[in-house]
Amino acid sequence: MDLQLKGKVVLVTGGSKGIGKAIAKAFKEEGAIVAIAARSKGDLEKALFDYRLDASYEADLTTNEGREEVFNSVINDFGTIDILVNNVGGSNGSTTMETEMSLFEEAMNLNYFSAVHFSKLAVPVMQDNGEGAIINISSVFGRESGGKPTYNGAKAAMISFTKSLADEVNKDGIRVNGVAPGSILHPTGNWQRRLEENPEKINAFVEQEIPAGRFGTVEEIANVVVFLASEKASWVVGATLNVDGGQSRSNF
Repeated sequence: MDLQLKGKVVLVTGGSKGIGKAIAKAFKEEGAIVAIAARSKGDLEKALFDYRLDASYEADLTTNEGREEVFNSVINDFGTIDILVNNVGGSNGSTTMETEMSLFEEAMNLNYFSAVHFSKLAVPVMQDNGEGAIINISSVFGRESGGKPTYNGAKAAMISFTKSLADEVNKDGIRVNGVAPGSILHPTGNWQRRLEENPEKINAFVEQEIPAGRFGTVEEIANVVVFLASEKASWVVGATLNVDGGQSRSNF
C-alpha cells in the first residue's frame, strides 16, 4: 500500500533506539525524509547509519532550549516539517509515597511537556503549509494503572492533550492522534532486561496479562504510526489507539 509519504519531512523524538528507531525506519521505507533526536550521540549515529536516515540531533529534550535547538535545526536543514512523532519518554521512581516530587516533575518534562512544546513549535509551520500530522506515543498505562505512577500520570496527560490539540487544529488541516503501546519487547527495553533477570516470572506475566500470548514488537507500533500519519487515516482525528495485543483492560 502506498501511504503517499514520499518526500515528507518527519521528526521522531527519542528516535535513536527501540520504538522510536523502528518508527524512523518505517517512515524511511515509505520514502520520507527522516530526522531523529535523542540524548545519546552513539545511538543516534548508529540509527542514522543503520537505516540511512537524513539527520540526527543530539540534545536534552527535557529542556526548552534543547527542544528549540532541535526544531530549529530541522527547519534550517529541510525548510519545513510535515510530520512530528512525539516519542521520547521513560519511566522513573517507585510508588507514589516513595518517589520524590522532583521525579514526578522530571517524568512530566520528558514524557509530556516535550510533546506539548514540540507540538507548539510545529503547528505554526503546519498551519502555513495547510496540512500536517502529529502522532503522540503514550501507553496503555496512561489509561489504567500498571506502570510507575510518574509514568502513568504523564502518559495520561499526553492522551488528553492529543484530543484537545486535535480539536483545536483540525480546521487547519492538521491531524493529531496517538498510539498507546502495550508491553513491547526490544533489546534496549525494560521488558528485555526483566526477561533476562527472571524469565519464569515474565513468561507468567505474558501468559496471564496479554491475550495475544506474546510481547509486541517495535515494528507493530511503527506500522500503526505511519498509517496514522498518512492520508489513509484522514478521518482519524484525536484518537489514541491501543496497540497491545489485547493487554489493556480499558473498554474505551
